[in-house]
Amino acid sequence: MPEIVVGAGRIRLVQGDIVQAKTDAIVNAANASLAGGGGVDGAIHRAAGPELYELTRPFGGCATGSAVITGAGRIPLPTRFIVHAVGPRYSTARDAECAALLRSAHEVSLRLCEEKAVESVAFPAISTGVYGFPIARAAPIALQAAMEHLKAGERSVKRVVFVLFTPADLQVFSEALASLGQG
Repeated sequence: MPEIVVGAGRIRLVQGDIVQAKTDAIVNAANASLAGGGGVDGAIHRAAGPELYELTRPFGGCATGSAVITGAGRIPLPTRFIVHAVGPRYSTARDAECAALLRSAHEVSLRLCEEKAVESVAFPAISTGVYGFPIARAAPIALQAAMEHLKAGERSVKRVVFVLFTPADLQVFSEALASLGQG
């Protein structure tokens, strides 16, 4: 499992189930309604239990490229927070806009973690499932956002874990990490 040191922090790539990440926060690849769905979103909602709907309801949704943070519901400690990040639905005609929105979703997620003094956070490959963002395009965007956050100096976040669903996804992220000159 690839891991690099960035500033005072670390980025790690693993294959597995994000619900089992054992980090202070996990990031949910949410939809704009925050009402749950399929893939990672559905798995997190099932694990957190029905109270997660009660935690997200007051937000009334979330804009694409942004995120909100809630408690973790029934997900066991050490996970205390769920960051609900809304990535873009990919369109080749809007590639640059989609890339900017994906980057923003990662940046806002990390800022929310800082506000809660989170030390470790796990991300899925946001927007790469039903939202159709090519994982080879998404991986460097996600990794660069995390690297820049960790390089920025005094931060509570010290460990960023990308939890990838398949061996193929892990390989794509590993190659992106190496191509960024950090692997």
